[in-house]
Amino acid sequence: MTDTVPDRAESIALLSDQWDALARLVDGLDDTGWRTASSLPGWTVFDVIAHITGTEAMLLGEPTPEVEVTELDHVRNPIGELNEKWIESLRPLSGQQLMARFRDVTDRRSKVLAAMDEAAWTAPVPSPVGVVPYGRFMRIRLFDCWMHEHDIADGLRVSVDEGGVRGAAAFAELTPTLGKSVVKGAGAPDGTRVTFEIGGSAPHTLHVVVEGGRATLVEGLDAPATVVIGMGSELFARLRGGRTSAEAHADEIALGGDTELGDRLVRSLAFTI
Repeated sequence: MTDTVPDRAESIALLSDQWDALARLVDGLDDTGWRTASSLPGWTVFDVIAHITGTEAMLLGEPTPEVEVTELDHVRNPIGELNEKWIESLRPLSGQQLMARFRDVTDRRSKVLAAMDEAAWTAPVPSPVGVVPYGRFMRIRLFDCWMHEHDIADGLRVSVDEGGVRGAAAFAELTPTLGKSVVKGAGAPDGTRVTFEIGGSAPHTLHVVVEGGRATLVEGLDAPATVVIGMGSELFARLRGGRTSAEAHADEIALGGDTELGDRLVRSLAFTI
């Protein structure tokens, strides 16, 4: 991931817009809707909103709740356990009560972000991708919330707008580590050229070249593509986020050239920030 610091005003506006989009998505849900399973193992729609609420509360400096977290299949590391503590502490609330808490926390976060000066925005802080400028961390927060919007929408079986400026900013987090999937996941040898033709709401053409055991994103290829992979941006995001499998969407994926390599690659797209 790049450590380039995104524009502060634009980033704050996009985050605020993303939080509003999440609120609109769950507006009017009854208890059954709130407890609907999301696309994330072990988490309901309620749990996803609780997770976001807890993360933003933590960034406000609120202490982690002292609650017991039982062994759960989807909790595999200390970060997962931390997330679950926040969710467990909020589970007794009703959906309306959770949304009041969500609104309060995100409103306070918006004010904190708006009050930041450039020195604070560019200061190095710990993040899921290592120590990066605070503004870079906020772009990761946008991506996380954007992905969770789709987790909720998929659980509720409704459609949301995945394009626009907010979608483009979030989608950019899906591409920098694509080379790892090409080399480590699919085992592509030196000399491999891969083209991804991504359609849908966030269209992209992505090229990857493998040389010296490393895969690099490039503007264009210097030789014909070894394999061409086509799919919609909506599916690409979910495969990269590990929300679904290529096998479940075989009819939505087009492979050209070395289809055996292409098949390995689409099965290896999942990554974790």
